Amino acid sequence: MAEKTEEQIYIIPLRDAKRAPRWKRSNTAVKDIRKFLEKHMKSVDVKLDRSINERVWDRGAEKPPSRIRVRAMKFDDGQVQAELAEE
Repeated sequence: MAEKTEEQIYIIPLRDAKRAPRWKRSNTAVKDIRKFLEKHMKSVDVKLDRSINERVWDRGAEKPPSRIRVRAMKFDDGQVQAELAEE
Protein backbone atom coordinates (compact mmCIF):
# COMPACT_ATOMS: atom_id res chain seq x y z
CA MET A 1 0.00 0.00 0.00
CA ALA A 2 1.30 3.44 -0.91
CA GLU A 3 1.73 6.25 1.59
CA LYS A 4 -1.32 8.37 2.40
CA THR A 5 -0.73 11.93 1.20
CA GLU A 6 -4.06 13.65 1.76
CA GLU A 7 -7.14 13.10 3.92
CA GLN A 8 -10.30 15.17 3.72
CA ILE A 9 -13.87 15.03 5.05
CA TYR A 10 -16.58 16.08 2.62
CA ILE A 11 -20.33 16.54 2.99
CA ILE A 12 -21.56 15.51 -0.44
CA PRO A 13 -24.97 16.82 -1.56
CA LEU A 14 -27.10 14.19 -3.30
CA ARG A 15 -30.00 16.42 -4.35
CA ASP A 16 -29.29 15.79 -8.05
CA ALA A 17 -30.28 12.16 -7.52
CA LYS A 18 -33.87 13.39 -7.09
CA ARG A 19 -33.91 14.30 -10.79
CA ALA A 20 -33.55 10.62 -11.75
CA PRO A 21 -36.57 8.33 -12.00
CA ARG A 22 -37.61 7.05 -8.55
CA TRP A 23 -36.32 3.54 -9.09
CA LYS A 24 -32.87 4.80 -10.15
CA ARG A 25 -32.20 7.35 -7.40
CA SER A 26 -29.82 5.38 -5.15
CA ASN A 27 -27.93 4.15 -8.19
CA THR A 28 -27.55 7.75 -9.37
CA ALA A 29 -26.49 8.88 -5.88
CA VAL A 30 -23.58 6.39 -5.82
CA LYS A 31 -22.44 7.64 -9.24
CA ASP A 32 -22.70 11.25 -8.00
CA ILE A 33 -20.51 10.45 -4.97
CA ARG A 34 -17.86 8.95 -7.24
CA LYS A 35 -18.03 11.93 -9.63
CA PHE A 36 -17.76 14.42 -6.71
CA LEU A 37 -14.66 12.67 -5.34
CA GLU A 38 -13.04 12.46 -8.77
CA LYS A 39 -13.45 16.21 -9.16
CA HIS A 40 -12.41 17.30 -5.68
CA MET A 41 -9.56 14.83 -5.11
CA LYS A 42 -8.31 15.12 -8.72
CA SER A 43 -8.13 11.39 -9.43
CA VAL A 44 -9.99 8.94 -11.65
CA ASP A 45 -9.22 5.90 -9.45
CA VAL A 46 -11.89 6.13 -6.71
CA LYS A 47 -12.77 3.21 -4.42
CA LEU A 48 -15.91 3.49 -2.30
CA ASP A 49 -16.17 1.57 0.96
CA ARG A 50 -19.02 -0.82 1.55
CA SER A 51 -20.36 1.42 4.36
CA ILE A 52 -21.10 4.22 1.86
CA ASN A 53 -23.05 1.86 -0.36
CA GLU A 54 -25.02 0.50 2.60
CA ARG A 55 -25.87 4.02 3.82
CA VAL A 56 -27.11 5.13 0.39
CA TRP A 57 -29.20 1.98 -0.14
CA ASP A 58 -30.46 1.92 3.48
CA ARG A 59 -33.96 3.07 2.57
CA GLY A 60 -34.12 1.36 -0.81
CA ALA A 61 -33.63 2.50 -4.39
CA GLU A 62 -36.22 5.30 -4.26
CA LYS A 63 -35.12 7.25 -1.15
CA PRO A 64 -31.38 7.94 -0.93
CA PRO A 65 -30.21 10.42 1.73
CA SER A 66 -30.11 14.10 0.75
CA ARG A 67 -26.42 14.38 1.76
CA ILE A 68 -23.69 12.09 3.00
CA ARG A 69 -20.53 12.70 5.07
CA VAL A 70 -17.47 10.95 3.66
CA ARG A 71 -13.80 10.68 4.65
CA ALA A 72 -11.62 10.51 1.53
CA MET A 73 -7.95 9.51 1.55
CA LYS A 74 -5.65 9.99 -1.41
CA PHE A 75 -2.50 7.87 -1.75
CA ASP A 76 0.79 8.46 -3.56
CA ASP A 77 -0.21 6.25 -6.48
CA GLY A 78 -3.28 8.46 -7.14
CA GLN A 79 -5.87 6.07 -5.74
CA VAL A 80 -8.63 7.57 -3.60
CA GLN A 81 -10.35 5.48 -0.93
CA ALA A 82 -13.54 6.78 0.65
CA GLU A 83 -15.40 5.58 3.73
CA LEU A 84 -18.36 6.80 5.73
CA ALA A 85 -17.24 9.44 8.26
CA GLU A 86 -18.39 8.71 11.80
CA GLU A 87 -20.61 11.41 13.27
